[in-house]
Amino acid sequence: MQQYCNSLTAYQRFITREVKVGNLTIGGGNPIRVQTMTTTDTMDTDKTVAQVIQCIEAGAELVRITAPSKKEADNLANIKASLRAKGYDTPLVADIHFTPNAAEIAATIVEKVRVNPGNYVDKKKFEQIEYTDEEYIEEIERIRERFSPLVLICKANGTAMRIGTNHGSLSDRIMSRYGDTANGMVESAMEFLRIARSLDYHQIILSMKSSNPQVMVQAYRLLLQQMQHEFGESYPLHLGVTEAGDGEDGRIKSAIGIGTLLEDGIGDTIRVSLTEDPELEIPVCKDIVKRYNNRAIQNSNSILPIEKLTYSPFEYKRRHTNNIGNIGGTHVPVVIADINRIENISPATLIAIGYTYNEITDKWNIADAAADYVYTGSQHLNFDLPGTLSVIINQANWEPNLGEQKYFPLFNASEFLGTAKKSSTINFVMVDCYSTNSTISDDELMSIAKDPTVVFCLGSSLVNAMPAVRRMVVKLMELQIETPVILMTQSNWISTDEHLIHFATETGALFLDGMGDGIFLEVSNEVYKTATTGTNEMGQVSGRNYVNNTSIEQFLNATSFGILQATRTRISKTEYISCPSCGRTLFELQETTAKIRKVTNHLKGLKIAIMGCIVNGPGEMADADFGYVGSGVGKITLYKGKEVMKRNIDSAIAVDELIKLLKENDAWVDPQ
Repeated sequence: MQQYCNSLTAYQRFITREVKVGNLTIGGGNPIRVQTMTTTDTMDTDKTVAQVIQCIEAGAELVRITAPSKKEADNLANIKASLRAKGYDTPLVADIHFTPNAAEIAATIVEKVRVNPGNYVDKKKFEQIEYTDEEYIEEIERIRERFSPLVLICKANGTAMRIGTNHGSLSDRIMSRYGDTANGMVESAMEFLRIARSLDYHQIILSMKSSNPQVMVQAYRLLLQQMQHEFGESYPLHLGVTEAGDGEDGRIKSAIGIGTLLEDGIGDTIRVSLTEDPELEIPVCKDIVKRYNNRAIQNSNSILPIEKLTYSPFEYKRRHTNNIGNIGGTHVPVVIADINRIENISPATLIAIGYTYNEITDKWNIADAAADYVYTGSQHLNFDLPGTLSVIINQANWEPNLGEQKYFPLFNASEFLGTAKKSSTINFVMVDCYSTNSTISDDELMSIAKDPTVVFCLGSSLVNAMPAVRRMVVKLMELQIETPVILMTQSNWISTDEHLIHFATETGALFLDGMGDGIFLEVSNEVYKTATTGTNEMGQVSGRNYVNNTSIEQFLNATSFGILQATRTRISKTEYISCPSCGRTLFELQETTAKIRKVTNHLKGLKIAIMGCIVNGPGEMADADFGYVGSGVGKITLYKGKEVMKRNIDSAIAVDELIKLLKENDAWVDPQ
């Protein structure tokens, strides 16, 4: 197996070196720690101290503060002294970009410094430079000369360090040799780690952040494999999806990246980077880590071990499947909406899943995020459906005369094998993967898969369902079965954030590895009853109302499309790569993000980066189509890709200028 974790079937924490950060121990099997970063001006001691306290009281175990120059680094002493005088001993982290002298000052004051190997020594000019091997070695020696003083200061002061690689800020040198890849991210960090180890300094934590969860997950896996191969041990990992954005989208994207790794026991500390006040990140972090901090080794007896991987966990390649209708093959993953609990389903019911019927014109309006199938349980519909929507119905209630092209039966495995009454076009077959209550043999799988109309719906009633479903997909690969797979996930949680984290982790992790041809989300009967009757208060998380007062059906449909968008497997809306703000931010980030979203959220498939300062842009914009970047107080620079298009625009007119830029580049359509 291409090793990057202890087990893919039985949950086990990957044990890393222990690192002391002040009074906190990270790694070595200690609890997964949660952290955030301030957004205040570091020179404003009182405001920074007040915000750090807010974060600590929300549950932050570490708080990071930007130190962009020597003066901010010096002022960390005043901030720390004020916090300690008020009785707060939470470790502080100095965030450093471009300025080694600031890092060297901060390392004598706070408990940890974060450096970015992409810009600590190198300066990014987006230049392609050809290096001979000798010239490359000379560059490494230059890094050693510049980086070693910080290592020795940290070693002398007992200060920890995070070597934090960001996908979007890889140096020109790394980009020239490795390209814009996860491998490049790993090598960027390993260069610095090798120098630290050569100086016998080991109080190191590493991170591999990207705004693209696919790249982020691949980079962490590669880093672990490389450390094990090269050193025979691993250092603690800080997990995060950078520039995740805000609201549901930010939570989904973060949970997919972070949760995918935590499911495999990888990760020692996390941050959810939301374009929201920093204390609002902490409850989301806590909702993520509570799934793992008390999780014992489970499922080892019921799920077959994987002897050899049938796919690469270090690159995205979708599993090859047959075309069955609009499912599988080269089709984008389909979305199945669950409306079976609604009595008297009518055309108005379908508004929640993207379809609006106009009685005057007798036509359906179809949204970009419109479901492809609806599951109605035992109910037949008494109205004509839009042309892009089909019905899945329990096999006991399905008849061929319902309409072969619109109604398709749903079986469990034994029902399918025991009946001759089947659709001639599509049959959905549920498999409860590796559940002790439901087993299926290889022969039964092969027998079902021989039918060219079958689509598997894979889920598991095990508490830890994702490894079971993944193992079943690997089993299909081992048996060379190319039947399409719908990923079924049920949530028994209560709050909005808990649902989002559960769905994003359990389902998104599998999409990242190319294992899904469709998605089918549902909540348990008890959760549905609670949500619709109001017998319990639902989802007061971070002051956010349950699903923003929408129906369960609308929430599940939106979440399905959000997961597909975040995993880059089906694009249905505009994507915003929005940084979480910090003391370097040069404009009101939350307000501006909301303003840009309001006028551009109809531009399906467009990626717009909204970056608070030059540190996060243009480099951190990674693969964005257009960028809106703070370049000075009240000044904005607009980018197309990584090319400056309009420089130092007054922020009062910058959103209008962005729209002009989109129009000039044929990226704009008028909203409907």
